[in-house]
Amino acid sequence: MRILVVDDEHDVQDLFKQGFRKEIRNGQYSFSFAFDAKQALDFLDTLEPFDIFLILSDINMPGMTGIEMVKEIKQKRPDLNIIMVTAYGDRDNYEASIQNGALDLLTKPLDFAILRQQLNALNPSLN
Repeated sequence: MRILVVDDEHDVQDLFKQGFRKEIRNGQYSFSFAFDAKQALDFLDTLEPFDIFLILSDINMPGMTGIEMVKEIKQKRPDLNIIMVTAYGDRDNYEASIQNGALDLLTKPLDFAILRQQLNALNPSLN
């Protein structure tokens, strides 16, 4: 399962590699990282449609926000699973995320156990 993590904080890469080290080692998950929305969109343009299973994206990023990015992605790839991540889990962010096609909104700091549950629900063959 290939997951694209989009976040302007570079330390998120180390957090995911540490938090999912067992799954990465077992080949269960593969992570790619983009550090802004434009980089994520450019990355998606280089992939075949089924090369990526899920996008985890921060909402608040410089330039294009995560919600603006979701709108653009969903126009091209309505089938792509997207979960938004934010430090601000307010109702407005939740509603904007869901209205624009995200499956859910998780708050930071991420609880990797909850994220694993959601990943397993999206792809039961991993259980």
